[in-house]
Amino acid sequence: MENLGIASVAAITVITYLMGMAVRASRMDNKWIPILCGLLGGLLGLVSFYLPGDPITAAAVGIVSGLAATGLHQAAKQLSKEAGGDA
Repeated sequence: MENLGIASVAAITVITYLMGMAVRASRMDNKWIPILCGLLGGLLGLVSFYLPGDPITAAAVGIVSGLAATGLHQAAKQLSKEAGGDA
């Protein structure tokens, strides 16, 4: 897993987060955001690890990174809701 370092994981997370925000701004139903982030993360993981390596591990890291983007958004949303007293 030497090719898929922490910078790649962070980049995949940011890219999938931005894609999720784009879907949110579109007319597409928001229920698809986690699925799309996971799929895009898996594809980006495979692309970043395309050269020699384990494609299963690369896809798994990409999927987790994509889903992390969704989780980060939800955590920030919940924390801002609690800070505003709307909990």
